[in-house]
Amino acid sequence: MTNKRKTIPTTRCCKPLALAGGLPVRSTPFPKWPVFDGKDRRMVLKALDSGRWGKLDGAFNKEFEEKFAAYVDCRFGVTTVNGSVTLKLALWAGGVREGDEVIVPPYTFIATATAVLECNATPVFVDIHPDTYNLDPAMIEQAITPRTKAIIPVHMGGLCADMDRINAIARKHNLLVVEDAAHAHGAEWKGRKAGSLGDIASFSFQSSKNLNSGEGGIVTTRNRTLADRCRWLHHCGRLPGREWYEHGILGGNYRLGELQAALLLAQLTRLEKQTRTRDKNGLYLNRELARIEGIAPLKRGGGETRHCYHLYLCRYRREAFGGWPREKFVKAMQAEGIPFSAGYLVPIYRQPYFLDKDFGPFHKPSLDYRKVRCPACEKACAEEALWLTQNVMLGSRADMDDIVEAVRKVQCAARG
Repeated sequence: MTNKRKTIPTTRCCKPLALAGGLPVRSTPFPKWPVFDGKDRRMVLKALDSGRWGKLDGAFNKEFEEKFAAYVDCRFGVTTVNGSVTLKLALWAGGVREGDEVIVPPYTFIATATAVLECNATPVFVDIHPDTYNLDPAMIEQAITPRTKAIIPVHMGGLCADMDRINAIARKHNLLVVEDAAHAHGAEWKGRKAGSLGDIASFSFQSSKNLNSGEGGIVTTRNRTLADRCRWLHHCGRLPGREWYEHGILGGNYRLGELQAALLLAQLTRLEKQTRTRDKNGLYLNRELARIEGIAPLKRGGGETRHCYHLYLCRYRREAFGGWPREKFVKAMQAEGIPFSAGYLVPIYRQPYFLDKDFGPFHKPSLDYRKVRCPACEKACAEEALWLTQNVMLGSRADMDDIVEAVRKVQCAARG
């Protein structure tokens, strides 16, 4: 496909939907993920041939930690086995302990809350803002108690949370700010990279992420004390200058392997260009989809200077589509070759293990999660949110036009 913008015919939307036997808007796939080539193979083989496959003996983790920390404007980085672990280590290193409370949004992957539970602390859910799906700063202070220890803002989909307001609240109440930047590789808030905006940050390198090695994660921070503590925690509690089998603090083996670190070094060379492409396509889609009644792209302009679009998120209003429920719209779009999904279908606090408080060996909070209500999140989950994954955002301008054309076609059919 070329990058030349297509002229979308007004009659196309009146043709039969693919669900009804008509021709789909597109039959070719969007860009594949992951992206890799000979560079990745050479780096992994270099690590393989070194015979030093563990972080203790190799050099690839150290090189990646330094390069990625510098990329996100931080002094320190500590690679780990996955992003769930990095969240736990960040909280652990920051002093979160049994009985503490941590404010989290309910519209995020389960690991954001699980990490809190694994520190024997209590997740306290604060609603998202309906325009951004990020933690709503206006609702944070009313959730703070004497037991509150930290806030975890999630940069949902790669759109930075309002870190100015969140950091101001945290300073006022002496709270730790842990960025959940699992979606935010390359995202920026007022010219500063996600990962450097709070006290400490957690990134994931799981296979769907914008920077990936199948599994993996990293903690980034500008604070040497936090960095040192994360390094000790992820290294079985070993402290520098001590005997090998002396363990000064409780920790675990959460170290990343060298083959994955080598792969990340190769993947990192593409991240900046890919991020610019996703951001450019996201801005274009926002403009074009905003012209269609019933489709509302999430709001930009609050301080983010770059959105990395791990997810392209928009809001669906069924009244503009003949009353079609979101699920019917998604099915029709998928048949047209556009891989929309509904994303999270329930808030975290309505996951079965939260309703039952089945937290295994960890602290069981007194909070009754059956009584928690976050209306904006519940609406997003039940009827409103639409997702496109980040590989779609690596496509051409013509690919973006296909998305817009398909939405118009489905709307025409839905309205009869």
